[in-house]
Amino acid sequence: MPLPGAYGERVRPARDYPYFDHPTPLALAHRGGSTYEPNLGRENTVHAFHQAVDMGYRYLETDVHATADGRLVAFHDEVLDRVTDAEGAIASLPWEAVAGARIHGTDAVPLMDELFETFPEARFNIDVKADPAVEPLVAAIRQHAAIDRVCIGSFSDGRLRRVRRALGPDLATSAGPVGVASLRLLPGALSRLVHSPAQALQIPVTHRLGPATVGVVVPRLVATAHRLGKQVHVWTIDDADEMHRLLDLGVDGIVTDRIDTLRDVLADRGHPLRPSSR
Repeated sequence: MPLPGAYGERVRPARDYPYFDHPTPLALAHRGGSTYEPNLGRENTVHAFHQAVDMGYRYLETDVHATADGRLVAFHDEVLDRVTDAEGAIASLPWEAVAGARIHGTDAVPLMDELFETFPEARFNIDVKADPAVEPLVAAIRQHAAIDRVCIGSFSDGRLRRVRRALGPDLATSAGPVGVASLRLLPGALSRLVHSPAQALQIPVTHRLGPATVGVVVPRLVATAHRLGKQVHVWTIDDADEMHRLLDLGVDGIVTDRIDTLRDVLADRGHPLRPSSR
């Protein structure tokens, strides 16, 4: 029976959502695999995502921001400065200016529309990085009939609530900070009452809590999440030994920049990726 969520929703398990229809463990290419050698300096580009898809990745992770005129771009930073030949905050620039920037001097900043169209078979794990991106994201998902192909996450519980309200109970989401904290830190019975309405926990191995570092991915959290019908995805893991440890612990997915390393680990464990025939 579905359980009540933190905001009154009836929480359906991950298995009820087409987004999670691939057998676990899931392999998620972080920004397309940003430290895989052919992608160095070319994160969140069509080139990088092609590298992952051609390797057999079905799940692609990206972040989104909105330009000043409301165009939704797949880009991690608030500003163009770090990875492009241009400068300025995306939220204050029109799409025409962002479109002229080049990542690594070669790649255009992609619109989310372009990614939906270029990779029609891919699932997208999308982190909503800023409030102005919420409405363009909702519009893009509707325009491309992509609700079964996305899982939406954010470090802002408020943004997650807005996206859930707009797109309804058929949207898969990952838990925000409140949902993760409740499952990790509260006693089991209480956590069942206040857990978020997400289908996945997408979390780091550890988290800074004041002066201390707290282990997040522990057996109790994984077991609690699974009892609630949720998947546990861990980010961002690039070391093979750590991948094996987490998979032995029972996590359902790994987010990685080293898409070649995770490919090899999964093959060693009898879960080979199926390369694209493109």
